[in-house]
Amino acid sequence: MKNRAALIFGYNDYALEIAKNIRDEYENVYLYSLNSEYDILKNKSGFEIKSFDLSDKWDELNENIDIEKSIAFCVLEDSAENIFLTISLRSSFDALNIIALSNNKQTANKLQMAGANKVIPLVQTTAEMISEMLQKPIVKEVFHNILFESGTLKIAQVKIDENNKYIGEAISDIDWSRRYGVMILAIVYEDMSTEFIYSSKIKHHIVNKNDLFIIVGYEADMKEFEKMTGSICD
Repeated sequence: MKNRAALIFGYNDYALEIAKNIRDEYENVYLYSLNSEYDILKNKSGFEIKSFDLSDKWDELNENIDIEKSIAFCVLEDSAENIFLTISLRSSFDALNIIALSNNKQTANKLQMAGANKVIPLVQTTAEMISEMLQKPIVKEVFHNILFESGTLKIAQVKIDENNKYIGEAISDIDWSRRYGVMILAIVYEDMSTEFIYSSKIKHHIVNKNDLFIIVGYEADMKEFEKMTGSICD
């Protein structure tokens, strides 16, 4: 009997955190690695690791997976490989729900053209930041909504302008989630260094002109947030 499964292509921090957070949604969660040492990795992850290469014909998936009820995540660290993988999966499975990670707009556009149902941008974050984010209950809820709901959740960057009323206030004293319905994920400073919002360092940060906030929320709430705080950047 074919099973409903989550297929995660790529063995890295993104893949492991996705696997941990969707394990209750699917009968089986499989991680696929291009790394020839996948047998060693298997002992560290707690998930079943399968080997694959980009020339695979996906015969095993056809035989064992209920494609229409399953989901695939393309999280290979090499953008070109991730695009090629998306093309290969889409050409083989019209009904497969494909989610892909992208590190820039150009790659996101290519992944959509390649057949991804949804592309999640990384917006200047690191694998470690994603890992830490996904351990927070509120972020788990947002992540679940992005993947499984048909809402209009968006991720954007908002730059604090010189007239912002929050300049000079401590970031820990401002509850933007309650006031505006958006969640702050991270701050990008003028020197382009990034700090995750839940880190101990950021709790003492004083809001400054030109701070860049990475936020997630519904489109209508984000527009209201923009009016009150700054301007949304591409």
